[in-house]
Amino acid sequence: MLIDVGDTRVHVTERGEGELALFVLHGGPGLDHTMFGSYLDALGDRCRLLLVDERGTGRSQPAPPATWGLAHHAADVEAMAGALGLERYAVLGHSYGAFIALQHAVDFPGCPAATIVSSGIPDARFLAEVEDELAAFEPVELREQVQSSWAREAQARTQEDVASLLSDQLPFHFADPRDPRIDDMRAAMADAVYGPDVLRAAATEDYGAIAVEDRLADVTHPVLVLAGRHDRTCSVPAAEAIAAGLPNGELVVFEHSGHMTFVEENEAYLTAVRGFLERRAG
Repeated sequence: MLIDVGDTRVHVTERGEGELALFVLHGGPGLDHTMFGSYLDALGDRCRLLLVDERGTGRSQPAPPATWGLAHHAADVEAMAGALGLERYAVLGHSYGAFIALQHAVDFPGCPAATIVSSGIPDARFLAEVEDELAAFEPVELREQVQSSWAREAQARTQEDVASLLSDQLPFHFADPRDPRIDDMRAAMADAVYGPDVLRAAATEDYGAIAVEDRLADVTHPVLVLAGRHDRTCSVPAAEAIAAGLPNGELVVFEHSGHMTFVEENEAYLTAVRGFLERRAG
């Protein structure tokens, strides 16, 4: 369905029949909800999953470039909740979606019943570590492929450009760069509709200038922070900084995961999310 958020309409795919509405925000920017494949579908008995194609991406309608930032994405969540008449809802964001979820939490404290920040950071300073991770990435025979994929984000122009660089980059986001589930994720995204303009803009503008660390104390509702021990992009120290800054935060670290925790340790991920929602939003 397309939901009117004021200046554009945002596409949402609905799954599950649970009582609690859960907005699910994808990574990127410039990707779409297909990155989640069916990995979260088991939550459908507990949640009404609302998988969002963020403004300007996927099957959402075009939006002005000036509105591609985190503040507008966060406001879209609140607008969608209002348009759907939701009295209670939760938010789960992964990677760039986690940046949005955290922005929404500080901009609209107490509005969601709960927020789940999956592989996120509270400030752009944590991205400085990525260059070191790229330089040291192993196996060495994949290093040039992965480094090139990051550089190509700033030149992405077509659907094919984004699909290619994402495919090349995925080994960097798994604890085991040769994990066979990388191909499973590629297959899950076969029908993705990318936003190359959104990705290119973000890659040249510090990915939204993430800067909410000094506002975390204002968040009044419960927040679950999820991180992979071997994440080369959104580190455990970044997750610890989020949890430490929140009045009502919980931290779970998946010891055998990189950035794609919901794929790499799917059962443990679903257990953590389900348990948190039942305890804190139930």
